[in-house]
Amino acid sequence: MALNRQQVVDEAMRIVDAEGLDALTLRGLAGRLGVQAPTLYWHVRNKTALLDALGDRIMDDVAEPPPPGPDDDWREWLLAALVGLRQAMLAHRDGARIVSGARDSFRRADFSERAMSTLVDRGVPLQQARMTVLTAERYTIGHVLEEQASHRPGAGEPDLDLDELRHRFPTATRAITEYFSSGRTVDDVYQDGLRLILGLPWNPPDVRS
Repeated sequence: MALNRQQVVDEAMRIVDAEGLDALTLRGLAGRLGVQAPTLYWHVRNKTALLDALGDRIMDDVAEPPPPGPDDDWREWLLAALVGLRQAMLAHRDGARIVSGARDSFRRADFSERAMSTLVDRGVPLQQARMTVLTAERYTIGHVLEEQASHRPGAGEPDLDLDELRHRFPTATRAITEYFSSGRTVDDVYQDGLRLILGLPWNPPDVRS
């Protein structure tokens, strides 16, 4: 059966999920597919185009979130859409690196267009809608970049002197300890930060002495 673009993208994603983005090369991909490298150029003209295709693949299920209901707060709608974007990137190893590097991904652009047009339809001025979506998207991608970097092979466990940390950064360590001792998780860290960006209410940890 003749090779098609979908097979190329599927196999590239399998390599990334198993070995990471740095292991993906056109030569290696061609070998996995049992073809010569020039054959791939019929389907993806270079590594950049392949990265865009992988970005489209990751974004495909979240690029066009359903519109909010007539009584829904657009900020809550946008938060839910961005939570979906984070989950889509976390579902693939180096997902945020792929999406952030896929500059010509139409599906990423579809997400931005849907988000901005929804805000404008709800009465948000155009430039405010653009900056809100841009800021919230970049926060989301940057957040996942840090999450996935900490789990990259070779990162290892940090060799930290906790007493030194408490002495040198007393405010930060107290804030972190209070936050997580209240039962919050890394998912809450992301969503609480996004709520602050979008101007949504959030509940700080209730710490009682």
